[in-house]
Amino acid sequence: MKEHFLKATCETVHLGGFSDKIPPVLTVEGGDRIHIETYTGFYLSKERDRAPQAFFPPELLNICHHLPPERKIGPGPHLLTGPIYIQNAQPGNILEIRLERITPSLPVGFNAIRAGWGALPQQFPDPALRFIPLDLDQQTAHFPGHPDLKIPLQPFFGILAVAPPSEPHSSIPPGTFGGNIDNRELQAGARLFLPVQVPGALLSVGDGHAAQGDGEVNVTAIETSMNGTLQVILHQNFPLPVPLAQTPTDLITMGFASTLDEALEQALEQMIQVLVYCTGLTPEEAYVLCSLAASFRITQVVNRPQKGVHGLFPLKMLPQGFPV
Repeated sequence: MKEHFLKATCETVHLGGFSDKIPPVLTVEGGDRIHIETYTGFYLSKERDRAPQAFFPPELLNICHHLPPERKIGPGPHLLTGPIYIQNAQPGNILEIRLERITPSLPVGFNAIRAGWGALPQQFPDPALRFIPLDLDQQTAHFPGHPDLKIPLQPFFGILAVAPPSEPHSSIPPGTFGGNIDNRELQAGARLFLPVQVPGALLSVGDGHAAQGDGEVNVTAIETSMNGTLQVILHQNFPLPVPLAQTPTDLITMGFASTLDEALEQALEQMIQVLVYCTGLTPEEAYVLCSLAASFRITQVVNRPQKGVHGLFPLKMLPQGFPV
């Protein structure tokens, strides 16, 4: 196992989308550990005078001013570090991403309402930008204008993605390749399993969130620059449906579709498959068990055209544990 350090620079980040045509910025082998740096706020540099000075370190400003045109891939707002090439990864394999450490790198984040976006665009049509102080010692955020209203930090990467096998894909909607999942359960200690779709997998990481509620209803979380440590594991034969995740307490299935009903059906059908494999139940018995013990939550409703639902099932209820 090797240790790799990947800084975010004009040469190692890309903006707005995913593509298998982007040259990889790092090559690793299965089992290697990667210490990765990410930044957020590329488009906010136009409003730098409104931002706290700490939000724009010199390294981020250099990216904002000098990112090469060929690294602007799609229309999304996300600045992503990567892609990372995993040796011997081929379509049909499964890439496991073990999230070992995720920490905000700056003492400030932002939340923004975008006109026409969010769960209630008609009721809140005006854009609004708030910068939110982060107390990294106390691991809390202070809601702007209300110092007694403190939000516990629960940092995670909103985007963990392998490259899809198609034309450049916007970084906004998630899919089977991962992408803008925005699942708050994927904190340090979680494992995410994604299907490799192009040679080398081409993993990209970013969209750091210091805290987020399920649904991400106004279109953003507490967005902030984030550093992390992750390990990549390659599986040749993987018996379970993907994308799939595991936290220290739960198994997580995921559904992405244009409606919440369809996304729920996907997450539920995948949970039934997982329980059949892990417990030996019949599909009908697994369906009943989901109704008794699984929880299905809205992941996000704002990354159109895809909404997300995730299902959680307690690991402690699996007699043989998680098989992977």
